[in-house]
Amino acid sequence: MTESPLEYTFENLFVGQKAKFSKKIDSTLVNDFAKISGDFNPLHMSDEYASTTNFKKRVCHGMLLSSFFSQLVGMHLPGKNSLYFSQTLNFRNPCFIDDNITIEGEIIEKKSNMKLITLKTTIYNQDRKCLIDGVAKVIVR
Repeated sequence: MTESPLEYTFENLFVGQKAKFSKKIDSTLVNDFAKISGDFNPLHMSDEYASTTNFKKRVCHGMLLSSFFSQLVGMHLPGKNSLYFSQTLNFRNPCFIDDNITIEGEIIEKKSNMKLITLKTTIYNQDRKCLIDGVAKVIVR
């Protein structure tokens, strides 16, 4: 592991707290995700096919992008003490190879009786266009 997770406790977290990080989407990442997921749809894998669609170029798997929410929760907010409970996903706009994305989370609610936080989760591209948003619920152990 190249990075150590943060170690927030439930008591250290607060409504309005945010975390974010960025990634570049490249063809290696998309190709590796296709191997892991088994999704070799030509919209994701073939420049030739994608050029015939209204997107005009390869589209990154939506589930590849949404998997970065796991890094957000497991490494950044709250980090080591997290246990994913649920995640909603709204796919708003496509992501393309060579896009630079930013993954963001903001605590919007805390429930002390369950030690549960609710995060607004969002992924933007380099133009600040929303690609995916949703809500994560995370138990803080």
